[in-house]
Amino acid sequence: MKLKLTAVALSLAFGLASAVQAQTPQPPAKGDSAAPRAEKSERKARDAAEERIEQEYKAAREKCNSMEGNAKDICMAEAKGKQKVAKAELETKDAKDPARAQRKVAEAKADAAYEVAKEKCDDQKGEAKDACIKQARVERDRAKGKAEKTAEAKQEKQRAASGGTAPEKQK
Repeated sequence: MKLKLTAVALSLAFGLASAVQAQTPQPPAKGDSAAPRAEKSERKARDAAEERIEQEYKAAREKCNSMEGNAKDICMAEAKGKQKVAKAELETKDAKDPARAQRKVAEAKADAAYEVAKEKCDDQKGEAKDACIKQARVERDRAKGKAEKTAEAKQEKQRAASGGTAPEKQK
């Protein structure tokens, strides 16, 4: 009787142990890790986004080819600007420093707007053209300055949240 009771207890213990083991998550088998698959899918998504940006740029360039003169130059500047901004925005998704990445996007937008404005100024002559270019430059510099201040403020916020100290400013 004691032998039968021991056998039943052992079988019950093995049954419970196997049930508990089945419920615990198992580490992935060697060479079957989920991390490389995630990296591959992220890379494919990034490649697809880059390809989409290039296709949009090519389509915009094709549209510009039907134009002539300064209108074509303006169109090409707009197409290049959109491409640069789209690439900068794509970079923000993987950026380690989001504040810096957003600053780069803002600067790309400012540069794109400046290039388009500069091409539009080519329609004018003499002093009007010079004033137009100067105004475009001022607007670009203002936008870049605003982007820099915004990025610095975000970095200060991140430092304060993490308990870091602000770096000393050099004069």
